[in-house]
Amino acid sequence: MTRFMCVQCGTQFAETSAPPSSCLICEDERQYVRWSGQEWMTVEDLKATHRNVFTDEGSLTGIGVVPDFAIGQRALAIPAGDGAILWDCVSLVTQEAVERIRRMGGLKAMAISHPHFYAAQAEWSEAFGGVPVYLHGDDRPWVMNPHEAIRFWAGETLEVAPGFTLIRTGGHFEGSTVLHHAAGADGRDDLFVGDTLSVLQDRRHVSFMRSYPNLIPLNRAAVERIDAALAPFPFERIFGTSAQRSILQGGKAAVARSVERYLAAIRD
Repeated sequence: MTRFMCVQCGTQFAETSAPPSSCLICEDERQYVRWSGQEWMTVEDLKATHRNVFTDEGSLTGIGVVPDFAIGQRALAIPAGDGAILWDCVSLVTQEAVERIRRMGGLKAMAISHPHFYAAQAEWSEAFGGVPVYLHGDDRPWVMNPHEAIRFWAGETLEVAPGFTLIRTGGHFEGSTVLHHAAGADGRDDLFVGDTLSVLQDRRHVSFMRSYPNLIPLNRAAVERIDAALAPFPFERIFGTSAQRSILQGGKAAVARSVERYLAAIRD
């Protein structure tokens, strides 16, 4: 039995004797099936051709995969007292990655923004003794590899460790979440957003989409809901999908500016 992995989105599926017939995540309108058709690979295949790459982002450690794989997901290991929180996930976990995080004290928990970043969440959890993986229950149907480490949560916020709060914003997916770190590792409130809020090229704005590759925007109600969900939380910095996609000062004002601009653009 093998945990097959979708080459297009990087999602690992539950163990089967043969590859699944299709990838539900890629067939959804927010993603797409690759032009050459559905393709599968194993963890062993991926390890033979790819490796983890690391970026030092202040006190944070970015974790990616090279050469580029799937949709270019990036995970972040965030210092959390005597350990670390893994925000979002990638499809490959190597011994080098495990050792780096162990030098931070090991993983205390994992939290993932939305289904496009579920990747190899079970493999990562198992590499650290089955640490809990926090996913919002609204996105349960998108879990392709059910696992005992997954903790589905409900409601609008959840504290996963002291000072670390998951916030359900919805929008991109029904259960899309961001992670707020009060007085973050460098003494400033941080917001980790994946692409629930996409940090744009000018690094002064964010934007909001139902589908990025298929250019399906969100409506007014969805954007206003995101804005309301974030309203109670201060944050100076916003960390997006890569080291280059971060807003390092004035994050709260950047979101306010962005909401106003977006709503003006879609107004009749």
